[in-house]
Amino acid sequence: MKIRYIFPLVVGLGVLSGCEQNLLDTVPNDRISSDIFWKTERDALLASNGLYPALDGVNLFAIEGVTDISHVNQVFQVESNIEKGIHDALNSRPQTEWTAAYRGIRLANDFLANIDKVQTTNTALIARLKGEARTLRAYQYTKLVGLFGDVPLVTTTIGIEEGRTLERASSAQIWDFVLKELTEAANDLPATQTDKGRVTKGAALALKARAALWAGRYQEAADAAKAVIDSKTYALYSSYANLFSYAAENNSEVILDKQFIKDTYSNNVFASMGPYSQRTANNTYVPTKALVDAYPMANGKDITDPTSGFDPKNPYANRDPRLRASIFVQGDDLPDGKKFDPRPTSGTADAIGNTYLATSTGFVLKKYINKEDLTTGGNCGINIVLLRYAEVLLTYAEAKIELNQIDATVYDAINQIRQRADVKLPALATGLSQAQLRDAVRKERLLELAFEGLRLFDIRRWKTAEKVMVGDVYGMTYADGADLKTIQIASFTRVFDPAKHYLWPIPQKERELNPELTQNSGW
Repeated sequence: MKIRYIFPLVVGLGVLSGCEQNLLDTVPNDRISSDIFWKTERDALLASNGLYPALDGVNLFAIEGVTDISHVNQVFQVESNIEKGIHDALNSRPQTEWTAAYRGIRLANDFLANIDKVQTTNTALIARLKGEARTLRAYQYTKLVGLFGDVPLVTTTIGIEEGRTLERASSAQIWDFVLKELTEAANDLPATQTDKGRVTKGAALALKARAALWAGRYQEAADAAKAVIDSKTYALYSSYANLFSYAAENNSEVILDKQFIKDTYSNNVFASMGPYSQRTANNTYVPTKALVDAYPMANGKDITDPTSGFDPKNPYANRDPRLRASIFVQGDDLPDGKKFDPRPTSGTADAIGNTYLATSTGFVLKKYINKEDLTTGGNCGINIVLLRYAEVLLTYAEAKIELNQIDATVYDAINQIRQRADVKLPALATGLSQAQLRDAVRKERLLELAFEGLRLFDIRRWKTAEKVMVGDVYGMTYADGADLKTIQIASFTRVFDPAKHYLWPIPQKERELNPELTQNSGW
């Protein structure tokens, strides 16, 4: 059963309402008077339900869209300027992410400020709901630090005037807070929940592992990831190709996802990300050649290896199965049963250059694109996965590698993913150096987690963005008679300034409302 949001009732009560556009809009027009609410266990559960819609959803594709593995297909999108490195503090994407995160934080703070008013002897329930709220709040702070660095740390309900004097806390302070919160929350959370989509002990620990990894606190990351592994609660799902399908929702690998219900609380992932020919879809962000070329051959060898067997005239044959499970490439079956042919000369609706809505690279995301949504692309019920077991395994491996604590468990964590039932890549060679294993785990993250909202944070913390986010953007290579031609995005060059682009600017509107908010360096 999906988490029972009970949307009409919750919205009617005001838990999800409010038109705030920034952190300072703290007028309590979306809070419920304690005179009529916060009385019963049912009140507590309803209020808790109202915290979950603040989790990330389709916006993760926009964050992924400004990385090396994706291209903003529609150049009028605000993310296009970020991809090109010409954005500023007025760009609406940073503002959108800032606003959404602090809305989630404010809702959690308000919940925690009122939950003890509930009259019940069920102390375990109250502790559990507090643990859920603290984890959801920590989720937002983890993302905020990854995007902006130092940000205000708000842990109580505040008024407008107090909001005008908030200063930025250091990233270190926020990481301290997040890791402590998640440690304590995990102690109050159950291993499983009856309502699918609710935060569990595993979700708190998996998020702790992610946060600690991003903070460079590798021992804490390894320990938290190991706790998830040792719990035996999760396992890799047998089919990577079906991992993001309706049939696989709430499978053994999912630790936390944002739950959606068609017609009730839906998303538009098909319309936003699907192939243009599929009725309502418009390819907002499309994969690049950099991502496609990163997938090795099925024998584990890179396509640049002359002994790999790679055939440039048949470039998608005998590749890592995750390539065609993640990306539509030429010749693939589309949801409507037709063949995907984006070649400029194909004459199909998906042909490059046919319309600005068709893919400009010749590739389209396949994850989350399900035939069940073909006729209702803006009304999808597919859940968006936020934490899954594969990430935990890779976090464990990366943290151990950075600590130079290399042992059989590191190889096992990576090889479990490489040897999933429908992937079956060769195991890593043994005896690799720390540097070789570092490269291996980073590449595995790229291939396994592509378009799941993590790539931007990875290339930032690895400090590799300055290498991969520069220059021209390329798409598919296709046969044109006897010649092979490679698509290059016209008049589009990426620029990355390491002096400032490793963080987004603090949104200008926030600084106008709060003079105490300093700006990130270079902005």
